[in-house]
Amino acid sequence: MVASQPWRALPALAALGLAACGAHGGGAPAAPPAMTPEARRAVEDGVRAFMADVATAVTAEGPSAWRHEFANRPEFFMASDGELVFADGAAAAKGINALAENLPKISLTFTELRADALTPQLAAVGAAYSEVQEDGKGLSHTDRGYFTGTAELSAGHWQLRNAHWSSHP
Repeated sequence: MVASQPWRALPALAALGLAACGAHGGGAPAAPPAMTPEARRAVEDGVRAFMADVATAVTAEGPSAWRHEFANRPEFFMASDGELVFADGAAAAKGINALAENLPKISLTFTELRADALTPQLAAVGAAYSEVQEDGKGLSHTDRGYFTGTAELSAGHWQLRNAHWSSHP
């Protein structure tokens, strides 16, 4: 019966072929080794400290502090309220310069900070935020919402690889 209907053997042959590829390294890459609880805790503590330092730096230096906190690389991006604001690190650097001219003072606080170690060099981060923006004329606006991003350890320093700000209406 198989000889008269060779198409019936195709699913079994395909399954055997896929299994053989997986056994010889042709399949999906192996998952990275699991992080120990201590390693996870160290990454998460480092990211929490980084985010606290970000709020301190932005409050002390204004928007120009973001130059050191955002990864100035092509893979960086930032969105706000569902809109892409910076497509890459170069756009962020340019935008930060313009922002620093228009908003010389920002007071930023993060609360309810969460960090989730993904690898020893990457962590997801989330936090409620409050940001008081003051223009050069002394007029201020308060923005509150939730921040999410990916922090990346590069050359011994944490930076944000991407960021998203969701504001309360």
